[in-house]
Amino acid sequence: MEKVELLAPAKDFETAVVAINSGADAVYIGAGNFGARHNARNSIDNIKKLVDYAHKFYVRVHVTVNTLLKDNEVPQAINLINNLYNIGVDAVIVQDMALIKAAIERKIPPIQIHASTQCDNRTLEKVNFFDKIGISRVILARELSLKKIKEICNNSKCEIETFIHGALCVSYSGQCYLSYANGRRSANRGECAQPCRKKYSLVNTKDEILVKDKYLLSLKDFNASKHVEKMISYGIKSFKIEGRLKDKNYVKNVTAYYNLLLNKYAQRTSSGKIFIDFEPDLHKTFNRTYTDYFLENRKACSNFLTPKSMGEKLGKVTKIFKNYFETDAKLHSQDGILFTNSSGIEGCLVNKIDGNKIYPARMPKIKVGDIIYRNFNSEFDKTLTNSKISRKIGVKFYIKNNILTATDEDKNSVSLEFPPNELSKNIDKARENYIKQFSKTGKSEFYTEEINIKDTTLPFLKLSELNEIRRKILEKLMRERLKNYPVIIQKQLRYQDFPAKDLDYRANILNKEAENFYKNCGCKITQNALKKSNNIPQGAELMRTKHCIKYACGYCGKNFGQLYLKDEKGKKYPLIFDCKNCEMAVLNP
Repeated sequence: MEKVELLAPAKDFETAVVAINSGADAVYIGAGNFGARHNARNSIDNIKKLVDYAHKFYVRVHVTVNTLLKDNEVPQAINLINNLYNIGVDAVIVQDMALIKAAIERKIPPIQIHASTQCDNRTLEKVNFFDKIGISRVILARELSLKKIKEICNNSKCEIETFIHGALCVSYSGQCYLSYANGRRSANRGECAQPCRKKYSLVNTKDEILVKDKYLLSLKDFNASKHVEKMISYGIKSFKIEGRLKDKNYVKNVTAYYNLLLNKYAQRTSSGKIFIDFEPDLHKTFNRTYTDYFLENRKACSNFLTPKSMGEKLGKVTKIFKNYFETDAKLHSQDGILFTNSSGIEGCLVNKIDGNKIYPARMPKIKVGDIIYRNFNSEFDKTLTNSKISRKIGVKFYIKNNILTATDEDKNSVSLEFPPNELSKNIDKARENYIKQFSKTGKSEFYTEEINIKDTTLPFLKLSELNEIRRKILEKLMRERLKNYPVIIQKQLRYQDFPAKDLDYRANILNKEAENFYKNCGCKITQNALKKSNNIPQGAELMRTKHCIKYACGYCGKNFGQLYLKDEKGKKYPLIFDCKNCEMAVLNP
């Protein structure tokens, strides 16, 4: 079986521990600066604490250093990466080519470098560019089809990582400038204001409304679970869950779900057994309803009703009274619910339940037949909060010639000699005590898989003495595990010819080092990143996306002339429909 990695998000140390205990083979987390989630920062001390915990289970820690850098920030980012390497971080995820240039010039240590999805990795040519440079791993764009993923895996040597779950950016990653155009908050600087989750109207040149006040750029959440087996067979090495801003219960549920799923089809890159006391369910935590996006064919991937969580579809409203309603859905007190109808959505909190009578905190404007979704499951959330999910490493104890040997599941092995006490007079009782005490592992990171006693005589030891010996050998075994932790060194990088020769603002060149990197790769820079200037050219692409509003509205193939997205302040963004490539672009007015 192939060995694959489940990569889970973490906004902080506590969430990372939850992800590891739920089955993650690796976690990705932001440092104090230069991460694409501005509100998910962590100190070097906290990341060091995480590394120390994760490496016990041979779980890898990746740190995001994936924003564009100003000239004065490049040395700071290089210093950060050096510090991350010194505390044992396994990999850094980067977008800015200044950092790859620094790696080529050996200004940073041999920590593994992963090319962020923000690098716009959607073609075989782009992946092969990073492959030839020597990058350890490339993180693919989420818009790729299974066919394209297979082509890339079959024709590149570096590791390939792909998203399998979570929120979707409507634009190709790294190619969205809408937030910056609106309020100078750059997505490529970790400051995205998420204008894609706001209301727009679709209008023509006469300002006639085709679609009024809908979330026209808001996508459903990604769920590729039914394609995991196929992607493993193609050669995907890492399966990534989006969500560095999500809470612990979300991370626990989603990670546990994909841990069980991956175990069906592949071996794993980390160690330990996950002890889980709840049944994971992707529909019972935050989701905007699900899509598998473009993995197979173009499908409905947008959710025009709301940019917020809709959760699980439950049933319908069957009767309505003054201060309560009846439904065929099973609900709990304190559930959050949504109703959908032709005019939009309505939400409320469930205050009390009496049989099939639902008493909301505030009576919503609903009618019989409205569909009910539960976007907060109070009972499931309580189950997640109270769950005792844990991760333990298997250990086998072997006793021969008065020596106790402990061997873990990764073949790390240590031994201790029993003290020269007088021999037990009752060997059967002694064996029973030894087995009983070595079956317990207390609060350690181990669980006992096997106890094999070969000796026909055993030293007489009190239960407390056996417990102390067990504690000492497990501590010694953990030290041996950490000493043998499999560090993977980044090979030396080198310049290669870039697939494109003329680069404009979409190459995201914000500093002189990145500019020189591309020049060393044979490129001509025609325009630096938009952040370099406050003036965005009229007609510049603010976003290019596989999501097509005409398709989503059932207008595919129809000619309405020039169409615009009109925001709530009346600003109109021209739309271009690239039907040959099945793409849409949003332009600067």
